[in-house]
Amino acid sequence: MTATQSITPSQSRRRYEWRVVDIVVASVIAVAVGVIFFAWSAGYSGIAAVTAAFPPLAGLYSGGWLIAGVLGGLIIRKPGAAIYCEVLAAAVSALIGTQFGMAVLLSGLVQGIGAELIFALFLYKRWNLGVALLAGLGAGLALAISENIMYKVEWTLDYKLMYGIFAAISGVVLAGLLPWLATRGLAKTGALSAFAAGRTADV
Repeated sequence: MTATQSITPSQSRRRYEWRVVDIVVASVIAVAVGVIFFAWSAGYSGIAAVTAAFPPLAGLYSGGWLIAGVLGGLIIRKPGAAIYCEVLAAAVSALIGTQFGMAVLLSGLVQGIGAELIFALFLYKRWNLGVALLAGLGAGLALAISENIMYKVEWTLDYKLMYGIFAAISGVVLAGLLPWLATRGLAKTGALSAFAAGRTADV
């Protein structure tokens, strides 16, 4: 009998249960990234002006709003972590005073779900670079779909498709690769010793 086969149902449940330290660290991550979200949103006006000739290019900037979900998922490694971190980070940016107002809460939920679905697809057992990139991709596609429906109704189909492609690329790089590198860096410092992410090499 292998080690995996010997795991009891109660042990399996405990692996997915949130501890107090999970909630605290996830909240700290979300608050910190929420401040980044606020700053990122402040820079959007300049990006919109630069991409005015071809608006879909702004999708390359969108990955900055997707970091919390992937980072939280990679570190906490529990169901709901991506959604929790993304929504809380969006709430923090809204409370600080982002130009997009409380609408960011819905965006955070949708984007968090996009990342969460990828982690769930791998049953919350795989946390390597490939999974991180896919989570960023999932969040990017979720962002593009929701924004095309809610904010870009007047755009032509080709514009919407191009925006989706650029948002997906941004999601992979900014929300997938960067959080994975950040998690590895934090693990090497010992800051994640209370988490599986700090004790394994597949972060």
